Amino acid sequence: MNITITFRHMEGTDAAKRFAHEKVSKLQKFLRQAMTAQVTLSVEGLEHVAEVSIQSGSAHFHASERSQDMYASIDMVLDKLERQIRGAKGANQAKKRGGESAGEFAQAVERNAGPAKSK
Repeated sequence: MNITITFRHMEGTDAAKRFAHEKVSKLQKFLRQAMTAQVTLSVEGLEHVAEVSIQSGSAHFHASERSQDMYASIDMVLDKLERQIRGAKGANQAKKRGGESAGEFAQAVERNAGPAKSK
């Protein structure tokens, strides 16, 4: 696991670096292969921006969040990434198990339902 943290337009503090590193490292448990993460923490005007890009094998995930507080931005961006990773993992498992995609499922329901008949 390799995590790079970059500060842009702000002073980099050890507390912010440690917080981001701890949070990003928790995402490794959802991934099968070792991950490489690039975290960019910056200030744009009055907003604190957190951008995270993760590579794990052939999977790539990217998210960005902005808020008035840097720690809140980090939390929100990691929630986004966790949802992305869980969604990709679920899709991969469904493919392996022979499941159908959401679009295929919707088409099958429409074909089978047809117009409702009243008696």
